[in-house]
Amino acid sequence: METPTPSTSASSTDPATPVSKLLSSSYRRPSSSRTIYSDRFIPSRSSSNFALFNLPNSNPGASSDDSHSAYTNLLKSALFGPECVGGGNGFQPLTPEKSSSGGRFGTRNSDGSNLLISPPNCNIFKYKTETRKSLHSLSPFGYDDPLPGVSHSPVKAPRKIPRSPYKVLDAPALQDDFYLNLVDWSSNNVLAVGLGTCVYLWHASSSKVVKLCDLGFDDSVCSVGWAQHGTNLAVGTSNGKVQLWDAARCKRVKTLEGHRLRVGSLAWSSSLLSSGSRDKTILQRDLRTPDDYVSKLTGHKSEVCGLKWSYDNRELASGGNDNKLFVWNQHSTQPVLKYCEHTAAVKAIAWSPHLHGLLASGGGTADRCIRFWNTTTNSHLSCMDTGSQVCNLVWSKNVNELVSTHGYSQNQIIVWRYPTMSKLATLTGHTYRVLYLAISPDGQTIVTGAGDETLRFWNVFPSPKSQNTESEIGASSLGRTQIR
Repeated sequence: METPTPSTSASSTDPATPVSKLLSSSYRRPSSSRTIYSDRFIPSRSSSNFALFNLPNSNPGASSDDSHSAYTNLLKSALFGPECVGGGNGFQPLTPEKSSSGGRFGTRNSDGSNLLISPPNCNIFKYKTETRKSLHSLSPFGYDDPLPGVSHSPVKAPRKIPRSPYKVLDAPALQDDFYLNLVDWSSNNVLAVGLGTCVYLWHASSSKVVKLCDLGFDDSVCSVGWAQHGTNLAVGTSNGKVQLWDAARCKRVKTLEGHRLRVGSLAWSSSLLSSGSRDKTILQRDLRTPDDYVSKLTGHKSEVCGLKWSYDNRELASGGNDNKLFVWNQHSTQPVLKYCEHTAAVKAIAWSPHLHGLLASGGGTADRCIRFWNTTTNSHLSCMDTGSQVCNLVWSKNVNELVSTHGYSQNQIIVWRYPTMSKLATLTGHTYRVLYLAISPDGQTIVTGAGDETLRFWNVFPSPKSQNTESEIGASSLGRTQIR
């Protein structure tokens, strides 16, 4: 930066020099033909009345008493209002005094009597009870009215999430097995639950329970999965088969083979059904063809216990008992992405409906962490230690929040705000590991299942912005009933 224009030093000026001369000597107007850049702003004080501030008078003939008087009147006017400054009538400044009327300003007449006058500015040195702040003023959420002329956007109070389930269903024979997936909620508002050898359907709108099928004494249900649309339900069995049922007609459509061991995980992508098995493989089944499967995905070294297709149906995420999380595309038979940071089985998997390529995964007892991945950039975003085995994850479709369910050792349900991962609520009630989780089609309600043989329904998410009516889920009767 260029140096400023040189000026006369104030130290070389005679103290008696009038201020006007001091200013004129220390400020020199630069030539209009030359641009001067300076790092200082020197204001012009040519119009200032320094007599008001008891500074050296610009008029050598002026009386110092007049300057002091002007300053005194200015101070009176600032403190007590212009009405308090008399035009030579000897009016004294108003001072607060106790009087019979209490709390008003007063002055005395020449005869000693009190003259009670309410000054124009009553806020000076006066205690006003109406100016006391409420306790809410200490809150960062802004309960007090904004200042005049200042607009503040209102800050929403934290959403209240009920800490108790609004409905509890008894679910006898609901297995306490970490690697199974026995609960799913359809787009038609029907809950499917695998109980022992049977599959039951609970209609949320009417609370009606229907028994869909019974596999027999030599088989059991290991997984259930609804098609994205329609009434087709896939049922994975302990014999390695996948049965396809039309739930509307309670009729089995076909039985698909190919696995040698139990089928514990299922995931739909349009007409494509993926099944994960204890035999370490994933079979891709196109229901438009007569074949049992169209491709086999290999890569896991232990049981496949978690499967989820992305919302655009382009990527399939799989988790296994080998502590690995893999991502596959529609055409690959080998994983295109491999994530090995978890130190326990990966069952909990959830794709974000809000951001393309955002994937969440949770690890078992020895891991306890929820991790976030960007599959578009193949990067690990963050990790949160939850303190308990992570059994399930589901993302809200209405807000950028997610729910995790947990097992050893706290058996809790946690609602998180993403990406800060701040806890909005911790829900308790299950006495066993919360192994099963599904979300209602309107995105407001979750259902959780555990080895304590109960299904619990919780209202945890807000309704969509476009939805003004109450969910028929929450309108169902409260209390505890039996699913079979």
